[in-house]
Amino acid sequence: MIRPRIPVNPLPTGIATPLITTAPAPVTVEKHHAAGCACQHTTPTPAPLPMAPASSGTAVRLSPAGVLAVVGGGAAVALVVGAVLVSMLLAVAITGASVAVCAVVLRSLLNDSRKR
Repeated sequence: MIRPRIPVNPLPTGIATPLITTAPAPVTVEKHHAAGCACQHTTPTPAPLPMAPASSGTAVRLSPAGVLAVVGGGAAVALVVGAVLVSMLLAVAITGASVAVCAVVLRSLLNDSRKR
């Protein structure tokens, strides 16, 4: 017997999104002098936190009624496509049968004319 061998892929086959990490900026802490000092340094502003990357895939959430509508629509499409394909097959079969009948009639007419 022929048995198919299904390869096993240990690696993921979907789209893998890499983690984006950025090195945080070094924070320098300066000691402030007295409140009334004449130096011109200011307090450092904190570095903005990196935003998490948006998901590249879109997720569709359906309610139970939406799932039923999708299943019903898919079934209706399958029935319509099936009916169209069956009608086309029937049309080809009828055409082939009519051509065969015409060939038999022509053959009998030609054979009768040869015998006379």
